[in-house]
Amino acid sequence: MSLLAIDIGSSACKAVVFTIAGDILAKYSVTYTPDFPHPCHAELDPDKFWYAICAVCQTVTKATSESVQALCLSSHGETFVAVDSDGRALAPAILNQDSRASEEANWCVLEIGRKRLFEITGLVAHPMYPIPKILWLHRNKAELFARTTRFVTLIGYLLLKMGLPPYVDYSLASRFLAFDIRGRCWSEEILSMVRISSDRLPVPVPAGTVVGKLNTEAADRLGLAPGTTVILGGHDQPCGAVGVGVIEAGRVSDSIGTYECLLACSDEPCLSDVALSASLNSYCHVVPDKFVTLAYFPSGIMVRWFHDLLYAGESSGKSSEAASPEAEAQHYSSLESDKTAVPTGICVTPHLIGTCNPEFNPHVRAAIVGLSAGTTRGQIYQGILEGLSCELSMLANVLADAVGGFQDIYAYGGGTRTALGLRLRAALTGRRLHLMAQQESVCLGTAILAAVAADEYKSVSEAVDQMVHEATVLHPDPELSDRYREQMKRYCLLRSVVTSQV
Repeated sequence: MSLLAIDIGSSACKAVVFTIAGDILAKYSVTYTPDFPHPCHAELDPDKFWYAICAVCQTVTKATSESVQALCLSSHGETFVAVDSDGRALAPAILNQDSRASEEANWCVLEIGRKRLFEITGLVAHPMYPIPKILWLHRNKAELFARTTRFVTLIGYLLLKMGLPPYVDYSLASRFLAFDIRGRCWSEEILSMVRISSDRLPVPVPAGTVVGKLNTEAADRLGLAPGTTVILGGHDQPCGAVGVGVIEAGRVSDSIGTYECLLACSDEPCLSDVALSASLNSYCHVVPDKFVTLAYFPSGIMVRWFHDLLYAGESSGKSSEAASPEAEAQHYSSLESDKTAVPTGICVTPHLIGTCNPEFNPHVRAAIVGLSAGTTRGQIYQGILEGLSCELSMLANVLADAVGGFQDIYAYGGGTRTALGLRLRAALTGRRLHLMAQQESVCLGTAILAAVAADEYKSVSEAVDQMVHEATVLHPDPELSDRYREQMKRYCLLRSVVTSQV
């Protein structure tokens, strides 16, 4: 028997079939492209997510002879769909990167208060969240708002397509800006102020809840057996944390992707003034009775920008989006010519689309300082890795100030393929980086939730012990840290100047 985990990203959907021991039997992913119909708008036909899930499920199930015992879904946060009483989408899904609701987010701060919002939800107001966007729909698309029976998450919509109730787990409910993270329910205080009834939002339940079983029609579309158990996963960041074993207080994960996200696990939410001043996110984990606190910044987007600048359209005639992870890793490796990691003197701040913690300023832009006529593209690439490591070092200290000190970081994601980047991260943060044998951490964490729900393990802790395996530990290099001491100071100075001018 096997477990099928599906992770629905904002630009790609991935399916991975795992054994009960955590080994991969098959995996496959497909991509989709958001629509940008107006400035600040980002949408996608929700059925494109459904078609993607059908495609990846059919592909991976054909690639293995093992029958699937359970299907579990995880997803990126904030994206939602307006549906009618029959569960049909009334409009395109509004994506998390959509920022149309800036005025409504500001209104939430004025009406509810920044600190009160944080005390209830563990979040600071931002146009990415569904509540400001639902207010925008109320004010700008009144007819659509009136016809909407419920605003469901992406997972909720896909469950409706399977003929199942559109539940939301506590972690994804926490991304709405209206969830009481201590009470694990919708906040009547917030909903009454924004005039949205809780029955127009999905029913919140714990991650790992058995939603139901596939009917014949849905099973046929997915390439699975009728009666296959469907289990509710959660937000991709907490699921990824489970996939690297960050399920107890004091442990921290680092998801190195388009954004780089440090996540700390705790027994209570971190709602201190220190956390609020740094605009940290603190909300429900997918592990029962645990919480997560997040600090993040744009990371892989900077590497992707430089990669596209160098290689888009070269030789093969294919776009960079079509490049395999192996081909991209080879490109990056070819730029890592200086294995001694001598500081370049080039300071690169990675904020192509603004800063996240601690300022959360979308208007800040990236800066590159220190170029000369003799600067090579390899040096610029190394400068980018240096900048990302400097930013991570700063952010790790911000997170530690709020949640307490930590010396170990459990890393996963595409950025772990860059050896130099990992060395720099360990050296500049002064912390040990633990690298997993299995890098499909979000799907593995999702599969762990499925394994517990299917009674293969008694608890998440027991499943992690059996399914998560560490490959190596990268210790910080004191000599490397010393070599970068001055460049770290210059980076902090440049970052201060850039962020203060906007």
